[in-house]
Amino acid sequence: MAKPSANALTSPSGTGLIDTHSVANMIGSVPEEKAKRAASRYDAIIATFIGLLAVSVAAYTAYMQRQQVRAAVWPILEFESGNGPIHFTLANKGVGPAIVKHVIVKVDDQPVRNWAEVLEKILGPGYHPGEEADMSGRVFSAGESMNVFTPHDDANIPIPFDKSNPLWAKLNKGRERVTVEICYCSTLGECWTLRGGATTPSITTATRRCPTSSPISFQQ
Repeated sequence: MAKPSANALTSPSGTGLIDTHSVANMIGSVPEEKAKRAASRYDAIIATFIGLLAVSVAAYTAYMQRQQVRAAVWPILEFESGNGPIHFTLANKGVGPAIVKHVIVKVDDQPVRNWAEVLEKILGPGYHPGEEADMSGRVFSAGESMNVFTPHDDANIPIPFDKSNPLWAKLNKGRERVTVEICYCSTLGECWTLRGGATTPSITTATRRCPTSSPISFQQ
């Protein structure tokens, strides 16, 4: 008859044996399983963190690249007037093309539709010659400057600086009454509105999109 092993005990009923070695193995395996599960959770957390970090780095890189592209094509329009000779100038001081979408010109804060109306408000009714260039729909390249309007005298020549000339004096004072609102966009579709002229500093503000043509839109 076989004798019970050293790792076996007789059950209380006396009908069988309890394998204490197997029980010990089962009890010992519980902490080991818990450690494995904890390690798996830790690995999952680390993998998730690395994934989120990679996505964040990619998003930041894309953002910085877009900012660099924006800076490389950023237009800045400026509207100015001068008195030697009398003229009005639109210039792109930015580094990218400016696409002019909409223009409003005002005299004494009242919209006008063309330069002839500008001169009528400054000089009175009648024919007043001048040389003009269209602003609406034009693309100004980086660094481009253009005289958009230059009044002429009766001989159809620009009016030079001359304080003794009544026509020059009237236009020189009257040019301070002219203001503009010019909406323009970059090649990326970002848009701004320039408000300038008169004696106030120019102000440029970002806008979602430029307005469409209306009865008060400038036609030149």
